Amino acid sequence: MKTRIKEFRARYDLTQEALAKMVGVRRETIVFLEKGKYNPSLKLAYKLARVLETTIEELFIFEDSDLE
Repeated sequence: MKTRIKEFRARYDLTQEALAKMVGVRRETIVFLEKGKYNPSLKLAYKLARVLETTIEELFIFEDSDLE
């Protein structure tokens, strides 16, 4: 799964730390999400999309291999 968190975070001039606080996770979680090394729970994906004023589908890009 790819993510556009970094791109959306830049739009709002948010640091990883600031975004992490807004969604209630550690900064490292945002780092892992941006690197594609961690898949968020549905609840976290929803919180991120809400804070970044977008949809989950716009924020996370699923590939066919993610569904296997």
